[in-house]
Amino acid sequence: MIIRIILFLILNFAALGVGGFYSNGGATSEWYNELNRAPWTPPGWVFGAAWTFIMICFAVYMAFAWTNTSSQKRLAMLYSAQWILNATWSPIFFRYHLVNWALVIIFALTALIGYFLFSQLSKLKGKTVFILPYFLWLLIAVSLNAYISLKN
Repeated sequence: MIIRIILFLILNFAALGVGGFYSNGGATSEWYNELNRAPWTPPGWVFGAAWTFIMICFAVYMAFAWTNTSSQKRLAMLYSAQWILNATWSPIFFRYHLVNWALVIIFALTALIGYFLFSQLSKLKGKTVFILPYFLWLLIAVSLNAYISLKN
């Protein structure tokens, strides 16, 4: 179990790293700071802390899901889709300023994580709590991205 958690930690943080590398300064960029952002936008430091916590929890969730699934191939495909969506949002939003496409990506990611949450609920029961921070954070992220899409 520990080996699986470590593997998923590496993969999860790699997605964040790839996205961050291609994000053109991210939340500290001049472009982002000039946007009309939602009044409920958290301070910048919250994003790093939240994503760190989320990716740790998600690694634990995935380790449990991996041992309790009837189809590791299907789970790997869904995880890969999640990885790609997660890694591509930052460059689409921050580098290319395609806020509407970013909204589509973050919405798809939220739907996928919601699917993970609800499809595994009967098998993982209380262990689904480990994916809940990811799902809740994405709901917030969708609202932030949607606000930027509508107000800029």
